[in-house]
Amino acid sequence: MVTLVLAGCGIGPDLPPIPEGIPPGPGAPLPVIDLDGPGRTALQLRGWAGEQSSTGIESVALEAYGYAAAVMGRSKPGCGIGWTTIAGIASVESKHGTHGRSDLDADGTVRPPIIGIALDGAPGVALIRDTDGGKLDGDPVYDRAVGPLQFIPETWKRWGVDANGDGVADPQNIDDAALTAARYLCASGGDLTSERGWQRALLTYNQSNSYLLTVRDRAAAYSVGRRV
Repeated sequence: MVTLVLAGCGIGPDLPPIPEGIPPGPGAPLPVIDLDGPGRTALQLRGWAGEQSSTGIESVALEAYGYAAAVMGRSKPGCGIGWTTIAGIASVESKHGTHGRSDLDADGTVRPPIIGIALDGAPGVALIRDTDGGKLDGDPVYDRAVGPLQFIPETWKRWGVDANGDGVADPQNIDDAALTAARYLCASGGDLTSERGWQRALLTYNQSNSYLLTVRDRAAAYSVGRRV
């Protein structure tokens, strides 16, 4: 997980200022959709995602973030997670599934797969020995974070969920990864509309204050339609 620094935020006479404070704003409200529709129900947000083009996020990714927030709004209404928070994390973790040579297919699957460095205990790197026989990350010795939201296999095994209706919980699919991240964050932080809850959720996801602040900055930018 690499923390990047925003450059030039808040500069520009025609751009809305990026709000301060924690948690970041929830962003453009989501339209009502049929959360139980067949197939990739996130597609119902295509029009809404198109209206958020100023964020610079591909529609297929925005649909995934919006759908995840909508699902949690029904299943965990006390959480209050905004799509902007999921987008902020995905921006830091993988540039919304476009890290390196990767890109998102129309169905939200990252190709080629995003696989992080070996968590082998090297300086500055956690030590996490293999937990999945290399099934998700191709490494039978050490675990590696996988997918656009960078889950380690052990965490994915516990929290991974199928969000696009294909019957498979795939960490390399942005629909599945976004909803899994939202579930994990809500379970970790409780009320994400509170400063304490949001901070607790983010520090559970990544125990770094600089990471938390970078995600906050990016999510806050998205909340007012800014790209980062």
